[in-house]
Amino acid sequence: MKEVLIKLIGSYYNMLSYVSKPYAADKAMYLFTTPRGGRINEEQSDFLHTAFQEELKYEHYPIMTYRWLGKKQTILLTHGWESNSARWKKLILELKKKGFNVIALDAPAHGKSGGSAFDAMLYAEFINVVAKRFSPDIIIGHSVGGMASAFFQHKYQFVKLKKIILLGAPSEFQDVMKRYTDMLGYNHRIVSQLEQTIIDRFGSPSDTLSTAKFLATIESEGLIIHDQDDHIIPYNDALLIKNSFKNSQLITTKGLGHSLLDASVAEHIYAFIEA
Repeated sequence: MKEVLIKLIGSYYNMLSYVSKPYAADKAMYLFTTPRGGRINEEQSDFLHTAFQEELKYEHYPIMTYRWLGKKQTILLTHGWESNSARWKKLILELKKKGFNVIALDAPAHGKSGGSAFDAMLYAEFINVVAKRFSPDIIIGHSVGGMASAFFQHKYQFVKLKKIILLGAPSEFQDVMKRYTDMLGYNHRIVSQLEQTIIDRFGSPSDTLSTAKFLATIESEGLIIHDQDDHIIPYNDALLIKNSFKNSQLITTKGLGHSLLDASVAEHIYAFIEA
């Protein structure tokens, strides 16, 4: 039923493109950038209230941050699409036990942060605001949170950041867009106009927005963890990132899927940050 609905939406937008190509592309971009999940439920709220909460600002957007105090290095956690800071609960509890200072933020249009639309470039600006406030030594990013973290470090070259951990992170924004347009079955009119929309909005074509390319400019140590059975972000993305991220190591898992919420992954993280 879900697949049928997706195809119906794609067909409707395709028809719209013959009336107004820009309008149809705007509707397609809105669908692509609007999360349908990621707000905080009651159980997640109970956990997040164990943190010091502080609201920061980027332009007119509120950014919700959560801080668990520790005396060791500061670790910043960046979640992925349709998620929020509570996805890190198990990892946070263990990092607290180990004495780390832990910061998490809610992405644009997720959790308690503001906005109605999401993209990795805006997320990178959120991360920059949080980094200036809390000075992280380490960033751990899941999925598009990893992509946004790479975009942030490429643009701002935050000197204090020594280690970056990417969990199931996408590499090429162009490929992310293609998976979306293929899933909806968009025609060439919408696909070409979407590319123009990206250029207008971000100042660059989609093929220049690349985690792998951006990481080539980064001196931080890197740990990449990606599952061979990830059906959201293909494993090949991890290989592209590894080939560009010169001071990095890749750990391949199997059977854990995209979430990578597994004790074995956590153990790899602890070993890397404590080395």
